[in-house]
Amino acid sequence: MLVGLACAGLGTAVVHLATLRDMPGPLSGPKDVVIASGGTASVARALEAAGVVHDARVFRILAWWTRHEGPLRSAEFAFPPAATLRQALTILRTARPVEYRLTITEGLTGRQIGMLLSQLTAATGELEAIEDGALLPETYAYERGATRASLIERARVAMDRALAAAWADRDPELKLASPRELLILASIVERETARADERARVAGVYLNRLRIGMRLQADPTVVYAASGGLGVLDHKLTRAELDRESPYNTYRVHGLPPGPICSPGSASLRAVARPMRTDELYFVADGLGGHTFARTREAHERNVTQWRALGSGNN
Repeated sequence: MLVGLACAGLGTAVVHLATLRDMPGPLSGPKDVVIASGGTASVARALEAAGVVHDARVFRILAWWTRHEGPLRSAEFAFPPAATLRQALTILRTARPVEYRLTITEGLTGRQIGMLLSQLTAATGELEAIEDGALLPETYAYERGATRASLIERARVAMDRALAAAWADRDPELKLASPRELLILASIVERETARADERARVAGVYLNRLRIGMRLQADPTVVYAASGGLGVLDHKLTRAELDRESPYNTYRVHGLPPGPICSPGSASLRAVARPMRTDELYFVADGLGGHTFARTREAHERNVTQWRALGSGNN
């Protein structure tokens, strides 16, 4: 008789737990919750404090009852509105943690990328100095708690691979001595044009200038020098800045500057590795987001005169 009553009571409890497991939870909207390392009790308290579950004790009992389905993990998880206990347990056992994204856009300097990294609230750790051209512009997914150093290392490895691939696939007649030189020129091309159809042509112009010993006269290198490596100015380039002595002022020095002026994207690396074959030596902004190219100084001067009224810079 007692055994029968005990079994009946247990059966009632199981039915009650099953009912509670599928009841809507208290969340009125989606919510991301950080679950720290710890036992089931600490997980239950965190969920109750976040408003995901009504009662931490019931959650603990259900977690134990379904322990054969897997352990509860620590991470940041996204819970839907009115998440049931069954859903909450499944999320903690099988769902992907909340994913964050760091997007490094093409043409950013090391200082600009550092500012991006410093603003990541989900990343941890100190921020190291970032060398210009060292990181590949791309979107990097990460989870809360990832270190800034690990994100930098991933982007550095990605750049090393992209640069090695571009160098391996370079035009056999490319007149650059090393992957480092390719990276430097690609950084200049990156800052000169955002148009995909122009990159290889701009690269061809600069390579022609290098071949004949002509100065590159690239405005972005002067901006880099004048801005102290930030890469942007709050004014147009002045005559004094164009005349300033700097190893990065390609109006004053011959050849490539000593280092990259930004992080170029894969497309700019490939454009320099496989430049357009052209006899052009000049280009000037056309006021429409592109450039007008010329073979001779005389033709270039006419193009400059034509677009000077629009405030375009010339190269």
